[in-house]
Amino acid sequence: MQAVLNVSGYLFTDVRDPHTLRDLLLPTARDLGLKGTILLAPEGINLVLAGAAAQVDALLDTIRAQPGLAALDVKRSWSQAQPFRKLLVKVKREIIRMDHPLIRPADHRAPAIDASTLRRWLDQGHDDEGRPVVTLDTRNAFEVDHGSFDGAIDWRLRKFGDFPQALREHQQELAGKTVVSYCTGGIRCEKAALVMQQAGLDHVYQLEGGILRYFEEAGSAHYHGACFVFDEREALDPDLAPLR
Repeated sequence: MQAVLNVSGYLFTDVRDPHTLRDLLLPTARDLGLKGTILLAPEGINLVLAGAAAQVDALLDTIRAQPGLAALDVKRSWSQAQPFRKLLVKVKREIIRMDHPLIRPADHRAPAIDASTLRRWLDQGHDDEGRPVVTLDTRNAFEVDHGSFDGAIDWRLRKFGDFPQALREHQQELAGKTVVSYCTGGIRCEKAALVMQQAGLDHVYQLEGGILRYFEEAGSAHYHGACFVFDEREALDPDLAPLR
């Protein structure tokens, strides 16, 4: 029986006082016996947590009760053991670092497509207007090596902050195509899609919920390998089962 609930999620939203929010969430999560990481910044919240289901849900209820955080959505998976060694609640400048201050997802969200739409487009080889579809991996190179969409574009990023420069170097190969950016859970591909829009690409989407949501709704269709996760499970297969 797998008794540990693992959740991951993020929300770009205006957080006016992330330090006060940290002072609420850290002792609450600690008292509930949870482990993992919560990142807070003026642009939103990003979390990966694990623990008993009732305790995880209690913390999520606390988070969603705070101003601007009611829409926080999470992906859920199960494991036999706690995959995190400690609890961290940190205030950062960004919840996912890009060092691109003009990109503000809380103000404007790039168009998104769900897993079933991406699967259908990949099945038919084009989008609904007949344009060729490419998937663009926005993860670090070592993550991509665990698994990716078939034929995905991989710019071998060392870190997510390298994405804007990589786009400047490779933008022409995306011209005339419908580009679907993706990552583990959606946070990186959401920012990446906005950068591509700002650069003048017209047909750009993010994959809603990233690979983990795709696994939930579309399984392994058009995807080979596993999805790397930043905890002791190392990677999840398309059934959301840990490889270790």
